[in-house]
Amino acid sequence: MAEPSTLARPYAKAVFELARDENKLADWSALLAGLAAAVRDRQVAAAIGHPAIGHGQLADVLIQVMGAKTTEQEKNLLRLLSEYDRLKLAPMLVEQFEALRAEHERRVDVQIVSAVPIEAAQQKALVDAVKKKLNRDVNVEWKTDPSLIAGAQIRAGDTVIDGSISGELARLRQALVG
Repeated sequence: MAEPSTLARPYAKAVFELARDENKLADWSALLAGLAAAVRDRQVAAAIGHPAIGHGQLADVLIQVMGAKTTEQEKNLLRLLSEYDRLKLAPMLVEQFEALRAEHERRVDVQIVSAVPIEAAQQKALVDAVKKKLNRDVNVEWKTDPSLIAGAQIRAGDTVIDGSISGELARLRQALVG
């Protein structure tokens, strides 16, 4: 059987393209997040795949849960996912949709971990530098970790910039050993 992320990919891509073309990325994000939350619910999870509950029944219940503002296209997605036993993929579908959306909107989530709290002026300068380096808008999550000794680590997806003293010491140790 294929990996769940592989199964979710075509749905995420199709929904993303539809949402992008209709300029409704935020609306679809909200629907998909709601769907993912619903399928994580213990009672809904138990109903998914239950032999006594038909695909149509489950889709109708989810459509009601999602609310009156659900569009016909959104309802069709719920019916499709239910019919092909793909509702459990909703959390991965959301993750992949949001990754496509972030790429389209040229934004990235960044985590900046510093040894000590950073003043507002320094935060702004650091955010501006990260934006310039990544050539994207950034959504920054700030954390403090005294084990860094001094400096900071910046994580944006797979990119890590380690300007901490503890990172420098680890690199020095590796150079001496290796």
